[in-house]
Amino acid sequence: MNKLEDLRERKAAIALGGGEKRIEAQHAQGKLTARERINILFDEGSFVEMDVFVSHRCHNFDMADKKAPGDGVVTGYGTVDGRLVFAYAQDFTVLGGSLGEYHAEKIVKAQEMALKMGAPIVGLNDSGGARIQEGVNALSGFGKIFYNNTISSGVIPQISVIMGPCAGGAVYSPAITDFIFMVDKTSQMFITGPQVIKTVTGEDISAEKLGGAMTHNSQSGVAHFIGKDDEETLAQVRELLSYMPSNNLETAPVYATDDDANRLIPEFDEIIPENPNKAYDMYDVIKKIADNGVFYDVMPHYAKNMITCFIRMDGSTVGVIANQPKFAAGCLDINASDKAARFIRRCDAFNIPLLTIEDVPGFLPGVDQETGGIIRHGAKMLYAYCEATVPKITMILRKAYGGAYIGMCNKELGADLVMAWPTAQIAVMGAEGAANIVFRKDIKNADDPIAKRQEKVAEYEEKFNNPYRAAEMGYVDDIIEPQTARQRIISGFDMLASKRQSLPAKKHGNIPL
Repeated sequence: MNKLEDLRERKAAIALGGGEKRIEAQHAQGKLTARERINILFDEGSFVEMDVFVSHRCHNFDMADKKAPGDGVVTGYGTVDGRLVFAYAQDFTVLGGSLGEYHAEKIVKAQEMALKMGAPIVGLNDSGGARIQEGVNALSGFGKIFYNNTISSGVIPQISVIMGPCAGGAVYSPAITDFIFMVDKTSQMFITGPQVIKTVTGEDISAEKLGGAMTHNSQSGVAHFIGKDDEETLAQVRELLSYMPSNNLETAPVYATDDDANRLIPEFDEIIPENPNKAYDMYDVIKKIADNGVFYDVMPHYAKNMITCFIRMDGSTVGVIANQPKFAAGCLDINASDKAARFIRRCDAFNIPLLTIEDVPGFLPGVDQETGGIIRHGAKMLYAYCEATVPKITMILRKAYGGAYIGMCNKELGADLVMAWPTAQIAVMGAEGAANIVFRKDIKNADDPIAKRQEKVAEYEEKFNNPYRAAEMGYVDDIIEPQTARQRIISGFDMLASKRQSLPAKKHGNIPL
């Protein structure tokens, strides 16, 4: 056998990972192999594998006799829609994808190269966790990965895709990254698994209920997206990358669009219900202003009273933060504040302009909210808006009351442009509540308190519960015809494209985590 044939045979053997039987077992669980996933993620034929021949060097517990092609992880680089991206994919067919010393070193090298090159990195996680046979060496490997995740945060996009088990220390690398995808029914994340929990606390729970995709997408807020299978999830990752720049020194790619930047939206003139307590769907507004009605929802199953999504306007990426009147009247609460704050900071880190669409009656009242720390959590959102230096436009559709009006990025929090619709109600509180306080004596002493109250509610609405008072004071830059919303937002972002704002020199701020 000549040396060329020998090379080809060696690479072919490594490409089989744990062998045909384990590949079949992986497929039987509804999961693809590491290399199959890589092929879906990257443009066809573009992936270049690194450290193909690296293997473990452990001699404990009979490990010397165990072969581990690639040490259970595939690493390398390629292109996604023609743009450079790095990736690693844990191979569950090789020692259960467990992380050992050189498995970790391969991931660390990919992370360091991605950072040097200013390119996104995608981690495809499918692992039994730390390789017990390698002891503290494996734990050291996790530490190096976490450190690189943190140093790269806000410099390059980091995406984690959970495509199998992810337990113990392994969950903290995804948690530090910018986005987490999970695959329905085949992925789990937890610090301690069901068996440990049952032993320690006596609680009996399934792995799916404890750490499955929908648990983390809808309840814990750990994950941001869910896909029905490996293929759909990886397609979502490719789409997300199209909204992101490659690094913090660039802007997101601009795509050609046939959607007119000056398109009017006549439906907006009637979209706000006459009854201020009646709900409508904020997604109807977002879809109408977006290019071709396309939006990319971030955390759609969590804190549904707050929408965070990416859209394109005239071909450019915009991050949207919007209240959703259909859920909890669009109130701000603990989870909505966390969701919005993280999204705002992501967008700011990667030069993505922010559009805030506001219809908020206030912060959600309640004992659970107060004792759960709504003050601290709400402050995260205020902090994130104040710290963000990207272009910021706020559009007020209806309610903008009290502290929540400030929290949804008013002028003082750094909004560059504030627009309001004629239906906007900008005040300390709603007219009903305000009249009860401001005109309490008049109502109490009136011959007909009910009629007097209605009179005073109408008086308050006329004087304060409209956008004109705020516009007179300069807190609102313009009151616009709703049908011109898309046109005015695009015009505003065009004007703000050259915005330059610097924060005071400091090591870092102290966000109220």
